[in-house]
Amino acid sequence: MQSSPTFFETGALIGVLTTQPLDRVLDYRAPEGGCFVGAFVEVPLGPRKVLGVVWGPGQGNWDISKVRSVIRTLDAPPMREEMQAFLTKAGDYTLTPMSAMLRLATRAPGLGDPPSMRKIYRLGDGRPERETDARRRVLAALEELGGLSLTLGELAEAAGVTQSVVKGLVKLGCVREEESPRDTAFPYLDPDLPSKDLAEDQAQAAAHLRDKVKSDNYGTTLLHGVTGSGKTEVYLEAVAECLRQGRQALVLLPEIALTAEFLTRVQERFGAKPAEWHSGVTMTERRRVWKMVGEGSAQMVIGARSALFLPFQQLGLIVVDEEHDTSYKQEEGVLYNARDMAVLRASLNGAQVVLASATPSLETWANAEAGKYEKLTLKSRFGESVMPEMRALDMRGEKLPSDRWISEQLRVAVQMRVDAGEQALLFLNRRGYAPITICRACGHQVGCEHCDARMVEHRFLKRLICHQCGESAPIPDKCPSCEAEGRMAPVGPGVERLAEEAEKLFPDARISVLSSDMYGSARALKAEIEGIANGGADIIIGTQLVAKGHNFPLLTLVGVIDADLGLQGSDLRAAERTFQLMRQVAGRAGRAVKPGIALLQSYQPEHPVIRAILNGDEENFWQAEADERRAAGMPPFGRMAGIILSSTDVQEVFDLGNALARNDAALRRIGAQVFGPAPAPIARVRGRHRVRLLVKADKGAPLQAALADWVRPYKLKGDLRLAIDIDPQSFY
Repeated sequence: MQSSPTFFETGALIGVLTTQPLDRVLDYRAPEGGCFVGAFVEVPLGPRKVLGVVWGPGQGNWDISKVRSVIRTLDAPPMREEMQAFLTKAGDYTLTPMSAMLRLATRAPGLGDPPSMRKIYRLGDGRPERETDARRRVLAALEELGGLSLTLGELAEAAGVTQSVVKGLVKLGCVREEESPRDTAFPYLDPDLPSKDLAEDQAQAAAHLRDKVKSDNYGTTLLHGVTGSGKTEVYLEAVAECLRQGRQALVLLPEIALTAEFLTRVQERFGAKPAEWHSGVTMTERRRVWKMVGEGSAQMVIGARSALFLPFQQLGLIVVDEEHDTSYKQEEGVLYNARDMAVLRASLNGAQVVLASATPSLETWANAEAGKYEKLTLKSRFGESVMPEMRALDMRGEKLPSDRWISEQLRVAVQMRVDAGEQALLFLNRRGYAPITICRACGHQVGCEHCDARMVEHRFLKRLICHQCGESAPIPDKCPSCEAEGRMAPVGPGVERLAEEAEKLFPDARISVLSSDMYGSARALKAEIEGIANGGADIIIGTQLVAKGHNFPLLTLVGVIDADLGLQGSDLRAAERTFQLMRQVAGRAGRAVKPGIALLQSYQPEHPVIRAILNGDEENFWQAEADERRAAGMPPFGRMAGIILSSTDVQEVFDLGNALARNDAALRRIGAQVFGPAPAPIARVRGRHRVRLLVKADKGAPLQAALADWVRPYKLKGDLRLAIDIDPQSFY
């Protein structure tokens, strides 16, 4: 069989995949000078110029005389064969059009622009005739940095002077102003700098991971250890080995707020900061990261889930930290799970994957039990810290007023910690002030005009906010239904209301609320977390944001306000998520020398999940959960897909849903079942009515092909939309 060419001469017929929503590769002529397979190109499409990638030879199945030429080849390394394979396989698995997959791989601005320049400043010739103290500081700063170039702002800050002082020295020739490309290589990370001393089990795990990285083969390892057991230090040794091999490493984090602390740890270990890729990074920096990763000039990337689609040249290791975290599932646009896509990408690159978690997902646990993944377990906490004691507070015997949620036992425990100069965390997994605003005259609950969801009061913002679509409205003075004045009341607690209660109970304590709504930028949230870690608060009140990887050395008490909250409803993963969240939150306590305690307020302390959390009987919990799922044929022992239909016309979505349910022959052929259609739990979001169907199949069933055959006959018109979610994580 003849292999496809890797280079196309000028005028050759080539196939270009564009980022436009088209269902096919388009034919073009190769540009002057030819082009390689994988080249990033700019092509004409109608009256526009669009970005594309040379995907292979052209088809030539239409009028050749009308084929247009590529406008130009962009100044970027061609997309590698394994990246093309990754996008293709990921698209096939998630049933996503290839144009949408390519958009994920080109999410940086100005990829076709020439290198942009910026002014930098270096030490010039001679000294000024009149030396002021400010001028001396500028020259001293440049001398200390040994010829490194700085921007105007960086130099002024380093010398502690105004920018006009630097500009004055430029005019005198004592400082040189030069033009330099913005897209510069990242500083060298030195894998041979000294690492922290590891305990015996940590050292053994690190050595095992180093050997796996050296093998240059694909493999996935679950790095399992209690919170604070040094998982980060262990997998950083795997990163070090990857860098020694001259390959690139990617570390995925579930939460942008974790990056500041993690970057500091990486800098301590390797002597410089790595590249960052997440929503808090500027567009200029995003372009730099994309280009430097593609040129091999970024050894390590710390990123959110979309960093998986960066153009790595020599990817040797992917770490998925807190691999159980639900934020790794992309719930809009391309519906993919970054944990599973990390395993796919590594398998195509001959790279290693480390899935790190104190409370792994059942999918990962089952793969480790089946021998598909290796498993390394760290049993003790790093250094002198020990696991916190865990106790339930039975709320059935508490006689709390209706506007109080902190029990007397918890109040006393918090006060003791504050008096001792330690920190306490009060955890409630509800953002805002109150989840419901109700009229005491007629019982009306304030809902969103665009969604079937209740508006949540955010007193900090002085607004009601819909957590589904983001719509906001003023807090009403009178009832929108019966127009009674002064009868609107908040019902139930959110973190802001909990903070109000804490201020009354602990008037002398410094209280900090950690919730994603409270901070205007990722940078402000990072700064607040750093301040808390340095002792800037006595009591921390937080949502699940605080459960993720933060290290507060003074924190010795965790109080969970409503440990039963996640057990409500019929979510397939309710027990698993409650177990994970409670264990993660409790693990924030006692991470330094002083021992910690976790107190869980519960109205059902005898519930099997609450008992498992308190006993720390993890293996038995996972085994029982696995047995239940296996008996029901549910993931990870069966397969599921969610079909979400939406439109502004409610009749239209139900008509399509009923038609799909009736004509399910393609699914019955593989033994799959269809459930529904039924209104989604939140049946209207942003003015669009939503209907769901669930498809359940055996583990080995060819589900994607059957789903594609099932939906193919239906042509969607107007604003009717159909989305397929393979392996759904949530059922909202």
